[in-house]
Amino acid sequence: IDAISIKFANSVDETPMASKIAEKFDANHHVVYLENYLSELPKAISQIKLPFWDLHWYYVTKKSKTFSNILISGDGGDEIFSGYTFRYKKFLSLTNDNSSSLEKIKAYLSCHERDRVPDQEFLFGEKSNFSWNSIHQLLLPYFDNPLPRLEQVFLADYNGKLLYNFNPINSRIVKNFNINVVTPLLNKKLISYGLKISTKFKYDQSRNIGKLPLRELLVKNKTDKLISKEKLGFNVNTINLWNLHGHKLCKEFLTESRIAKEGWINHKWIQKYIDQKDLNFNYVNKFMGLLAFEIWYRLFITKEMSSSEKLN
Repeated sequence: IDAISIKFANSVDETPMASKIAEKFDANHHVVYLENYLSELPKAISQIKLPFWDLHWYYVTKKSKTFSNILISGDGGDEIFSGYTFRYKKFLSLTNDNSSSLEKIKAYLSCHERDRVPDQEFLFGEKSNFSWNSIHQLLLPYFDNPLPRLEQVFLADYNGKLLYNFNPINSRIVKNFNINVVTPLLNKKLISYGLKISTKFKYDQSRNIGKLPLRELLVKNKTDKLISKEKLGFNVNTINLWNLHGHKLCKEFLTESRIAKEGWINHKWIQKYIDQKDLNFNYVNKFMGLLAFEIWYRLFITKEMSSSEKLN
């Protein structure tokens, strides 16, 4: 068995703990060090054909191809067994059992701090026809139902993050590398079973710990001490990435932005923030998203960019 971990430059490093886990199961542990996480963004976007920048799966799959045509993934654990604990506590503090569907939707969106900025509506150009109301309508079925509040969050996460984001992106990447991905947690029986488990058996609200059934398996295999009880989430330090590479690349691609020129994005928003000192992390993430959009646009719309181009 060959196990793969990603080590992001100037970010939280989980690879020492991953090495101990690999050793416990007699796996050969390989660490992919990414000094510039954005370097192969054109190639990754050309594979998924979508304007996303958070594409660490591209590097995992690329490395795995050197060992095997089979890749085993743990996708689905967070969505099925309540792993996004950093979001649940805040959501519960912002809502109550009498909250309206719209109030819960707004609370849910506010729990995604890294994905939104306060003046988000100013970011988009007229062509985008951006509307918070349209986003609220997309989320309405997940919160306008008799389920308990947290189960509504689970439903939104499952249909949004997993089915809309992770699954289609990861599937396209492995297909391009001609790899068969095995996802034990996403078989139909386990999904059906996992989603029916009562919240109290998946998430400990008092200690803010999730994925309790999976943690029980770790205890049985005497490996629970090797896993953090805290959900770290996406552990690229985007501020450091911005300072080292992101700002320079965004200046290069967005100063004469095609997506702004064509009316999809508001160029005044770019000008207002791109050179701002001590830019907040959520604005940095927005710029990374705009960079991905710009690259996608140049690859597939204007066709002026090659997928083999490296971002250095």
